[in-house]
Amino acid sequence: MARTPTAPEPPAGVDADAGDSDGRLLRVGGDRGLSLSERVAARVSTSLYKTPLHRLRLRGRYPLKLLGVPEDPVPGDAAIGERIRAGRLIHAGHTVMTRDMDFRAANISESAPAAWHDWANGWEWLRDIAAHAADHKEGAKLAEPLIARWLQAFGDFDPQAWRADVTGTRLLFALGHAPLVLSSTDQIYRSSVLSALATWARHLDRAAFRLPDGLPRARALCGLYAAGLLIPGGEARAGAALAALDRLLAVLVLPDGGIATRAPVDALALSELLLFTAGTGPALGLRPPPLFADTLARLVPSLRGLVLGDAMIGAWHGGAAIPAVPLERLAKRTATGTALTKAGRWSGYYRLSAGKTVLVIDAGPPPLARVAAGGHAGTLAFELSDGSDRLIANCGGERGLATPLPGPLAAGLRTTAAHSTLTIADTNSTRIRDDGAQKGALGLGVEEVTVQARSSEQGQWLEACHDGYAKRFGLLVRRRLFLSPDGQDLRGEDVIEPAPKSPLKRRPERDFDIRFHLGPGVAATPTADGAGALLKLPQGRVWGMKARGGTVSIEPSLWIDPAGTLHKTQQLVITGRTDKASASIGWSFKRAGK
Repeated sequence: MARTPTAPEPPAGVDADAGDSDGRLLRVGGDRGLSLSERVAARVSTSLYKTPLHRLRLRGRYPLKLLGVPEDPVPGDAAIGERIRAGRLIHAGHTVMTRDMDFRAANISESAPAAWHDWANGWEWLRDIAAHAADHKEGAKLAEPLIARWLQAFGDFDPQAWRADVTGTRLLFALGHAPLVLSSTDQIYRSSVLSALATWARHLDRAAFRLPDGLPRARALCGLYAAGLLIPGGEARAGAALAALDRLLAVLVLPDGGIATRAPVDALALSELLLFTAGTGPALGLRPPPLFADTLARLVPSLRGLVLGDAMIGAWHGGAAIPAVPLERLAKRTATGTALTKAGRWSGYYRLSAGKTVLVIDAGPPPLARVAAGGHAGTLAFELSDGSDRLIANCGGERGLATPLPGPLAAGLRTTAAHSTLTIADTNSTRIRDDGAQKGALGLGVEEVTVQARSSEQGQWLEACHDGYAKRFGLLVRRRLFLSPDGQDLRGEDVIEPAPKSPLKRRPERDFDIRFHLGPGVAATPTADGAGALLKLPQGRVWGMKARGGTVSIEPSLWIDPAGTLHKTQQLVITGRTDKASASIGWSFKRAGK
């Protein structure tokens, strides 16, 4: 078997510079979701919202007008607006005909998925109507009948339609698309809408502050802040919401701009939410609070640091791949522009780039179960691109897709085997619960990841280690990477070694697999010695893969693109077995020619 150089040690005598980073990330109590007291408190609050006392608290004067209309920074989908004109509300793969529709009708409530309800009750379809309609008058003819039916169905508290995050979203969209909502000359209709806006704000005065930290609370607080500014007499409300949002963002957004859920789709959603909310001040001729620009100045460069050469972000921790368009839109609307973050000492994502080659690695533990329901068990997985071709990928994710994936496929995408990383005994590095109240949540597994990263004229070097198999098998996994200065040579080494603090006295030998899922359009041909493969990329460039210490095979795989389309692809799999609870596999990817 041909010997392939492994990732070298960092160059001796190299002083630390801005590109160097050492880190240690811990996932303490990561398998625990919301506590029993938090779940009980949520149920009690929902019960209280149904009482006459809460209805009494919601009473008050309704506004005669709004003080301004913020700009929605995200364009809608004109095709969805056209379908609404044709009488169909389509979202999350579910269609409801709007003719004589009752939002409370049993056929909707029982058959529509939760994502459809949240979209419909959050009035997010206003954005799509605005994109389709030639002007506000035309859009209002489509929107007002739907709004009137919604108010008729949910004028009083409903646990689903009035959920705090959904109500915050509804307030923000109603205020941002007020010309579609309040253009009617029917004074009874206008009064009912204005009264509803004020009522929802009073509801959020309590409900928003009772949510646990996370994106839902951010949506509730942003809607409350916008209502406080744009509905007369809401100055105190806006101040309270802004103060709470300030405290929340300090928890949700990490110092390097990463997000606590570790899902780029969540960082994108939060960025767009903050942009929308920040526009409420300028709608009144006021400068937005620095909180919005300061947070975006951290979020956006961190997001851009995950972009590969095809201008897209891969599918990480539950989210689907992110296309180029929303990222370009963010860059144009934030002061940081095209700046990007390379070393995520808090986020856990690291970027190596040279020449036309870009590599992004997940060198952090999975997110806490209490803040992220759909995280992946893909620690130390990486993606790699050469120019606009994605060479190495992970299989994909579901959140953010227009149409949900089949359940078994969505569940499979979260497994370790669906990522370009090492798997021991065909077992996830972090457990994914398959029963109980927290089915689907991430359980025990990776608790600590240590990282060392160095760069010099000789290239870029990164070493990361995780303990996902320490308690179950008494083993640690270590990955070393080295990228040459011209980006044409990537060398790696995957190491399995005994965990020093493991209570296991006997460590049976284990089979392992190292998977490299190839990008769409990449064709793999095995080498004659069975120790590697030649990889032809869509643009015609060729890379050679070599391995030492295991058997290389080419197997079927798949990749889910940002539109949800399934692409049949291939994967390179290095198989082996530990010897005395240890193994070392060296491998390399080298471009042939320039």
